[in-house]
Amino acid sequence: MRPFLAELSRVASCRVSVYPNAGLPNAFGGYDETPDDMCHTMTPWAQEGLVNVMGGCCGTTPDHIHHIAHAASHGKPRVAPVIQTALRLSGLEPFTAAA
Repeated sequence: MRPFLAELSRVASCRVSVYPNAGLPNAFGGYDETPDDMCHTMTPWAQEGLVNVMGGCCGTTPDHIHHIAHAASHGKPRVAPVIQTALRLSGLEPFTAAA
């Protein structure tokens, strides 16, 4: 997720939120990523200022959220870039037609 989050953070003129699952679902529909694992993954996102809001989705527990809050408290909020108004199109590759 990190490369996509970094790119979104680079180009989005709005706030960026992230709320990942606690891993991928296993064969029984459960989620196996521990709170420590999630915190280890998400802490750099907060420290690098890539996000404004952090949370958790499928499989996260109150303990996961506690760890995520700890990670967020040691980070810095993302500062949105100033984006010049232009005609931008999306497809397989982003394209700026006019500035």
